[in-house]
Amino acid sequence: MKTIEEIISEAGITLADIALELGAIKLQPNNPFTWASGYRMPIYNDNRRLLASPSARLLIADTFAKMIEALGLEVDNIAGTSTAGIPHATTLADKLEKPMSYVRSSSKDHGTGQQIEGLGDTHLYNGANVLLIEDLISTGGSSIKAVQAIVEADGKCPYTFAIFTYGLEASVKAFDSLDPICKFYTILNYDVMVKRALEIGYVDNSGVATLNEWKTDPFAWGENHGFNKVEK
Repeated sequence: MKTIEEIISEAGITLADIALELGAIKLQPNNPFTWASGYRMPIYNDNRRLLASPSARLLIADTFAKMIEALGLEVDNIAGTSTAGIPHATTLADKLEKPMSYVRSSSKDHGTGQQIEGLGDTHLYNGANVLLIEDLISTGGSSIKAVQAIVEADGKCPYTFAIFTYGLEASVKAFDSLDPICKFYTILNYDVMVKRALEIGYVDNSGVATLNEWKTDPFAWGENHGFNKVEK
């Protein structure tokens, strides 16, 4: 059986090619994007574009399933983050024939006020082993809230799987702060994506240097290069 590192290494390269081709990941070191926060960044991630490709959806579900097997996980419920994690959690749950739930960023302000859907009348996981599915791990904030919501609903959530991560130190620290422990794995990470982008000619060596610089201090990168934050 392959290790989870081997599984991720193989699938990550294929997913990088698909993501760059479909525009799920875009790199513009010399003409950076404006993120919702107003910061100017040389990368933009929109994993929703992967939904357009049946082969991409299948690759993600198959890789997640192999990762579960490699870790020897006993999974009772597949939970997706709302909304981007829901389609991939659904595909994986169907593949594994497991119950599926989804976690909102906050509780509803109407009706029964639930934050998690798919749990039945008890609104609880009742000690079930839950695997959380995300599309992107950036600073880790939204993932952490979802894990905490699962634990508060009497679920055990020792792992989170995601499609892509920027590999920021903030996300590592966020997950390290969780108690009980929850570890995250992603199919594709920033370093592999940048390396592959260079190999296929999507960026040149100068672009790679800029992208590597961004990762060391992403929120200062824009102003350091004359791209001031856009105040909204």
